Amino acid sequence: MNKLDVLNLINPQMKAVLAKEDELAGDANDTSVGFEQMRENYVAGRAFWCEGGPVMAEKSDVAVAGPHGPIPLRCYYPTAEAASAAAAGEGSTPGIVYVHGGGFVLGNLDTHDRICRILAEKTGASVVAVDYRLSPEAKYPSAVEEVAAVAGHLHEHGAEFGIDGERLAFAGDSGGAHLGLAATMYLREEQGDSAFVKCLLLFYGWFGLTDSSSMRLLGGPWDGLTEQDWQFYLSMYAEDPAGLATSPYANLFLNDLEHAVPPCYIAAAEYDPLRDDSATLAAICEQYGTPYRYEVFKGVIHAFLHYTKMLDEANDALEHGAAFYRQQLGL
Repeated sequence: MNKLDVLNLINPQMKAVLAKEDELAGDANDTSVGFEQMRENYVAGRAFWCEGGPVMAEKSDVAVAGPHGPIPLRCYYPTAEAASAAAAGEGSTPGIVYVHGGGFVLGNLDTHDRICRILAEKTGASVVAVDYRLSPEAKYPSAVEEVAAVAGHLHEHGAEFGIDGERLAFAGDSGGAHLGLAATMYLREEQGDSAFVKCLLLFYGWFGLTDSSSMRLLGGPWDGLTEQDWQFYLSMYAEDPAGLATSPYANLFLNDLEHAVPPCYIAAAEYDPLRDDSATLAAICEQYGTPYRYEVFKGVIHAFLHYTKMLDEANDALEHGAAFYRQQLGL
């Protein structure tokens, strides 16, 4: 009730993307089929969008020890120099830890492969994608702990990956953006050190709001973010979904965001119910003098980053995020 008519407001390229999505996996956002079928639909739907794109000098799948068992990773080396550094065990290249979205329930190393390759190419950094344990099998805060553990491992053992462990960043989309910021807070508060996290690239994340104007006006079957969908994801993510609102690694606005927050690139979609989460984080960065760039990409919906094959805004967001990253790291 009282929702904006998003399907008539989005731009022509976004409309074409949604038509293609219907052709590929029309029920990918249907929570009524259960999480296992949703995962199959999600993987099938993302396969087309991950075709093509940049070719890496080297790409490898590895695993590191984590708090709940081995954590699979995929390492992207965009240049021969980065690949050689990894082969030689020399920590010379800055690294980006990429955390995929999917409502903490969906996604894997394959579903965001093209995004990671584009980000590696545009930044020149080595990208390490994290295949954290999904919900409902793994409950909050398991994913936060695993993402933080990967960054901590790279901080201590980055040379084994050809990465400078003192020059790390998090990047992520949707739930992955949430986990990137949450892991930064976790490293700061629980491990006592997040100074090696030099930058955050946060694409249309949820950061803790439970109600907002954008949530009231937006969200529908086209993006899988109706109120019913939202409650589904929260019930999958946590043993006590209501308790997320008072937990600082779920409601990230409960943290002290005045100090030790890395520079943030914050990208939002104009017709995304989570848009106000990004706006709130940007306002906090402005208040406290944290370096940031906040952009609202016009005419698009949640999850638009996947659609670089057809959508200019997806390419622009990755390009602008990469430019912000390079500026912050002096590259």
